[in-house]
Amino acid sequence: MRRALPPARIALLIVILFTSVAMAQGAQQGGNVLFNKLNNGPGGPAPRHDLSGSWTGPVQAQMGEVPPMTPLGKQLFSANKPERQFNVKGTNDNFVRTCDPMGFPYNAVYEIRGIAFGTMPDRILVLSQMQRVWREVWMDGRELPKNVGGAEKGSPDPRYYGYSVGHWEGDNTLVIDTTGLDEKTWLDLRGYPHSVDAHVQERYTRPDHNDLQLTIMVDDPKMYTKPFSLGTASFKWIPNQELDEQLCVPSDIIEYMKLIGNLSN
Repeated sequence: MRRALPPARIALLIVILFTSVAMAQGAQQGGNVLFNKLNNGPGGPAPRHDLSGSWTGPVQAQMGEVPPMTPLGKQLFSANKPERQFNVKGTNDNFVRTCDPMGFPYNAVYEIRGIAFGTMPDRILVLSQMQRVWREVWMDGRELPKNVGGAEKGSPDPRYYGYSVGHWEGDNTLVIDTTGLDEKTWLDLRGYPHSVDAHVQERYTRPDHNDLQLTIMVDDPKMYTKPFSLGTASFKWIPNQELDEQLCVPSDIIEYMKLIGNLSN
């Protein structure tokens, strides 16, 4: 979406939205067929320490089970109204309502139709198709900041996408650790909260040339009673793929919300 859409177009998108929900329910059954059709790469072994290029997905994905929450976690979770439960008009998800930044790890488990990796001498860039957002993952051995959001002078500010460092585990697994996340964002579309001290770890494993597997773990003692898996996803490498724009545009959302309000009257 790059320009404001007319009401008729938006109405059509609503129909497509609800149709896509039904299609998604059947996607798991046909997931293996689709997965095999996407074997367009050259195949063979994965290159060492290299995720460069574009990946399409998630071809297969599964959200993790969230453990019991602390009293603070329960309090904050009860105030969140995810779209999947309260619909577009009733949600207080700021990304859905006003196109505020989705933040991390929300953007790593939702609308991840395409991701890409770019390698630089001291860092790896992770690029997300949704909102065309990139993250810098420092590979130079630095530590994560420990005082994000602190009151003392020089404390770094929280970020929507946090602060990330990475390292290679073996030849084909990139491990990314992230902290310092802005507390205004959610962990995922279910509305689970997090604190600024949450530690999120991504593990991207490339078992062969064409396949990539992602696991996301969350450790946030202020909100949850134990670490847990936020979810897993599988991707396929697509040669010469150019990621299309997939943007949430505020002017479009304004028109969309007007139409939703009119339909409810």
